[in-house]
Amino acid sequence: MSVPGISWSGVFIRIAIAVALVLVTYNPTGYSFYHWLSAPPAGITALKALLGVLLLIGWVVCLRTVYVALGWLGVILGMGLLAALVWVFVDGKWIDLATPSAVAWVALLILGTILGVGLSWSLIRARLTGQVEVQ
Repeated sequence: MSVPGISWSGVFIRIAIAVALVLVTYNPTGYSFYHWLSAPPAGITALKALLGVLLLIGWVVCLRTVYVALGWLGVILGMGLLAALVWVFVDGKWIDLATPSAVAWVALLILGTILGVGLSWSLIRARLTGQVEVQ
């Protein structure tokens, strides 16, 4: 039985898609679904409803896949690893978390990265161990 292939480009594409999902939903720039939904004129239009349902589908697919692939422990460990990496960057003065928007960007990128790694994890584990995950 062949093990499904995964490449670094495939992992980075999944991470980019997950980060895009997070940033389209909300980001500090003011250009996100959240801001569009809450901007005047108030109310739900057909287009807002359609895009909201599409975002919800994306979130449900991502979260379900991440939960199956990583579990809660994997998510917590991944967040701890990325938080420690941010700490190293702050300690080395490579990033400055003095503003709330900088903290928001870091948190959103960590969330997107965890989702992206979770989307890739089953394929990575299959490549490393030869075990294929079936649900």
